[in-house]
Amino acid sequence: MQGKTHTVGGAAAAVIAAQVMNLGDPALVAASGAIGGIVPDICHGGSKIGRRLPILSKIINLLFGHRTFTHSLLFLLIVGGIGFYNVPGDSLNLFIGFMVGMGSHLLLDAATKNGIAFFYPLKIKVRLPFTTRTGSFIEYVVFAAITVFLVYSGWKYIG
Repeated sequence: MQGKTHTVGGAAAAVIAAQVMNLGDPALVAASGAIGGIVPDICHGGSKIGRRLPILSKIINLLFGHRTFTHSLLFLLIVGGIGFYNVPGDSLNLFIGFMVGMGSHLLLDAATKNGIAFFYPLKIKVRLPFTTRTGSFIEYVVFAAITVFLVYSGWKYIG
């Protein structure tokens, strides 16, 4: 999936989490989810985050490749563990949004033909039963649907 789909996907997933878990301001939680939605692609130099942090991106890509470690349950557990014990209590809701955004990234990439190495270091690829290609018409439909959901969710809080 493309960066814009991961951004809105992370924000939307975080909005849902904010509502279900009563995490406070949904807009702030959505923003943290949007950031979390792009973090797993740090392993790809051409991604939104990879272009912003090129040296780190190159190192991670050389060590692990694309859609392996940073697209795994292991990565989620490590980031979650580090964050849970180091994020101040008043920011924990934002961190939860961030983690939900990262999870949405993995789910969206599992819907692509290449899948993800969810159980890394095992070389098992995980794909959803329905897949599409990055940049396809189906991805644009998914992007549009998620964007409509976000606009609707935001509109509810404005009105």
